[in-house]
Amino acid sequence: MTTSRILVIPTRRAHSNHAEVARSIGVDIIAGRYAEGTRLPGDAEMIAMFGVSRPVLRESVKTLVAKGLLTTKARVGTVVRERVAWNMFDADVLAWHLDAGIDKRFLNDLAEIRLAVEPRAAMLAAAQRSEQDLSELRRCMERMRLEASDSVGFADADLALHVAVARASGNLFMRSIGHVIEAALRASFLLSAPVEPEDRDTVLLWHQKIVDAIAAGDATTAAEAMVYVIHNGMRRHEGTVIETVPAEALPSAEAGETS
Repeated sequence: MTTSRILVIPTRRAHSNHAEVARSIGVDIIAGRYAEGTRLPGDAEMIAMFGVSRPVLRESVKTLVAKGLLTTKARVGTVVRERVAWNMFDADVLAWHLDAGIDKRFLNDLAEIRLAVEPRAAMLAAAQRSEQDLSELRRCMERMRLEASDSVGFADADLALHVAVARASGNLFMRSIGHVIEAALRASFLLSAPVEPEDRDTVLLWHQKIVDAIAAGDATTAAEAMVYVIHNGMRRHEGTVIETVPAEALPSAEAGETS
């Protein structure tokens, strides 16, 4: 299945031969160069293609099987699994999507999981937050106000605020989800940058409402404000022009690298 490319974010390269081969095949699968249900070339062809040994290739395939991208069948070979089987919470699979080029389907799926998790995280944060959490949320808001709307700094500050809400929730699963999808969220925020002054004011206003509601212990308003923020980002994605952003304009997608 072909998809419209919107944004490519080069991620960190693997440090071992088998990991680099797994990354290369994984990106090709996600980009659609190997379609769902397609059988991969035979071992001899793949070994020649990558210039690696058979054990390295087999280790790479095992990695992709574990992540849900491939399956191996006797007398059939190695076959690409259907997209619904892919482990989207695997950090490598998520990074490979950024390498392959994210599209609006990816952004919509990301928004849907955010709607399932983040409003509840905001509600819990309103009940659980510490003074340290509030200080971090306010610091993030200040950073957003100081940065240009279409800058990496603004996207990073926005990301840091959402991660801080997940942390303030006190729920370890929510915190983990936030850290796993950090790179995807950063890409999403870059694409939905509120370039117009009116959009910027709206973004800042509703993010401030999240912070204020959490500070006030108002769980309902915190959740409602979070829902609005996510839907507003989806609206801006709809108006995004299909483009590829230069790599030098983007932050590293290293896990946990929020400044």
